[in-house]
Amino acid sequence: MSNKMWGGRFESAPDAIMEEINASIGFDYKLAAQDIAGSKAHVAMLAQQGIVAQEDAAAIAKGLDEVAGEIESGTFTFSRALEDIHMNVESRLAALIGPTAGRLHTARSRNDQVAVDFRLWVRDTIDALDRQLLGLQQALVDKAQAYAGAVMPGFTHLQSAQPVTFGHHLLAYVEMLGRDRSRLRDARARLNECPLGAAALAGTSFPIDRHMTAKALGFDRPTANSLDSVSDRDFALETLSAAAICAVHLSRFAEEIVLWATPQFGFARLSDKFTTGSSIMPQKRNPDAAELVRGKAGRIIGALNGLLIVMKGLPLTYSKDMQEDKEGAFDSLQNLSLCVAAMTGMVKDIAPDLKRMKAAAGSGYATATDLADWLVRELNLPFREAHHVTGRLVGAASARKVGLEKLTLEEMQAVEPRITPAVYAVLGVDNSVKSRVSYGGTAPANVRAQARAWAKKLAKDAARVAGA
Repeated sequence: MSNKMWGGRFESAPDAIMEEINASIGFDYKLAAQDIAGSKAHVAMLAQQGIVAQEDAAAIAKGLDEVAGEIESGTFTFSRALEDIHMNVESRLAALIGPTAGRLHTARSRNDQVAVDFRLWVRDTIDALDRQLLGLQQALVDKAQAYAGAVMPGFTHLQSAQPVTFGHHLLAYVEMLGRDRSRLRDARARLNECPLGAAALAGTSFPIDRHMTAKALGFDRPTANSLDSVSDRDFALETLSAAAICAVHLSRFAEEIVLWATPQFGFARLSDKFTTGSSIMPQKRNPDAAELVRGKAGRIIGALNGLLIVMKGLPLTYSKDMQEDKEGAFDSLQNLSLCVAAMTGMVKDIAPDLKRMKAAAGSGYATATDLADWLVRELNLPFREAHHVTGRLVGAASARKVGLEKLTLEEMQAVEPRITPAVYAVLGVDNSVKSRVSYGGTAPANVRAQARAWAKKLAKDAARVAGA
């Protein structure tokens, strides 16, 4: 038998393989709440415009509430034979209220229906991610305030470069996450147009009010072109792009946690809550949560690539290829949410080893730039000459296998006779970080000020989100 929801043109049922490749209910059931919300807004508008009788609209709305209750309680039976969430909901509605359910699909198509459902889901997910990322930022700021003066090595090329503070390091990720949240909010602003009413691709001859449905669903306005309305997936691509960049940020931080937790670094320790053991090596404490955050970045980036490839060759308007837009997006954004939750837990849990970090901050001649700067300031040497003099002093210290601060004044003056005992004041790591007072620098006073500024901003964000 042909599909009773759309099969008037067909004399036989689809092949089993066709049903297998065509069905999307295995993943688009996640759109149930959005599908029902869109249908309720649509039928209310149909009644307002006199397209559907008020009593029919009331019956449909009541039936949709019953369907929503069944789905929420877990008693709803999803059918692969009905292909997707739209047909599953409409079929159950028909079982509940009879032929009146058929009036719900007046002046719309599954094309504009899925477009509005998917936009609503992505919008809801962006809002949830924004709240999560705000929480991660707050956890990082709290930790940064606690460790604003804790000295650690700063790296370039993964080689010791200059001393920084642990608080300053954490605030770098607060900045990254701030950009991530900004990108997600930008994507949300652009997606917040309603495609409902574009119908299959050309609009409809019924006197619908698209502004009414857009407003009812919380959109800023209806989409302006019916062709673009049903074929656009920029909103998903843009959100996945923001998600991929965010995942890269989380992955970079996760990699640092993995390094810090090694015996070789020993900069920080995660508790049992975010580590696992080995099946064969009793001594092991593996930072698996961080490793999984790092690993999941691949599937999040892959979802963006996958949808770009799906969309790149599609002529206007809708093609069934676009059914491939949701599964990757669902997986990607849900995994990003999991990664943010795990990272927030690790940030709150992590215990830095202050002595180990400070000792490492002074290794590798990390205060060499401070020495070069001192030569410029105090002896008026051109920086390039100061760089050369410092390089020779590093070579002398390296030959003796000591730090710069262990060179005698006579050894330093053998390279540059005008060096005075005052030079030793800049060779300690504490003095080094205190001296970095330029805006955005690592001086503890700067870090505390930046942390306070972020805490104030995030408190305002939290109040705005709570009141939304």
